[in-house]
Amino acid sequence: MTEQAPEPFEPVDEDWRTALAIVAHPDDMEYGGAAAVARWTSQGKKVVYVMVTSGEAGIDTLDPAECGPLREAEQIASARVVGVDTVEFLGHPDGVVEYGLPLRRDIARAVRRHRPDIVITSNFRDTYGGVFLNQADHVAVGRATLDGVRDAGNRWVFRELLDEGHEPWNGVRQIWAVASPEAKHAVDTTGTFDQGVASLEEHKAYLAGLGGAMAEPREFLEGFGRGAGSRLGTRFAVPFEVFPLR
Repeated sequence: MTEQAPEPFEPVDEDWRTALAIVAHPDDMEYGGAAAVARWTSQGKKVVYVMVTSGEAGIDTLDPAECGPLREAEQIASARVVGVDTVEFLGHPDGVVEYGLPLRRDIARAVRRHRPDIVITSNFRDTYGGVFLNQADHVAVGRATLDGVRDAGNRWVFRELLDEGHEPWNGVRQIWAVASPEAKHAVDTTGTFDQGVASLEEHKAYLAGLGGAMAEPREFLEGFGRGAGSRLGTRFAVPFEVFPLR
């Protein structure tokens, strides 16, 4: 029996002005999403990055106290390549991020402060499709982002945020999860693919410690981007699972 080809992707809605990307670690946006960010910033859109951790447990040969500041610096440089000037770190412990009220509160606070039209997060499904398991921090952060965005719009949830001066924000139109196996939308990144590669290459220490196929930015992103591009009708693309909120 011939295997049925996957359905084509639909283009994402690009009629918006500001986006907030909330992910677990430095490098999470670069493994797929950075080329899309480069496209949007070149259109005059504003994108802000929020990292839940500093990635301090990500390099086996470096003590977390040394690794965290190094990875923060690499992330800031990486973001600059694709036109992102604001990168924030929430300080949750890398590798053991817990879904729960403290994380939801921090995400709601970030959403209220930045007041975005679109929120972007990582794939939070159990796998990336098939048997390739997702990482626990990605799952916790993605699921907390879904809830934290809605918390941001409810003044009676996390009332202490009002005392801090953060008024509710119900302006998020959609949440997008990058590289989800349930993705049905994508954005053409053919014109900004090289910027996405250059952005990932800024994670020099992390890539050196990582090794393997994921430590080869161009080769890895070519495989990722071509797969999505074939379903969008472009050379390269980034896939998203889209959750409309209004």
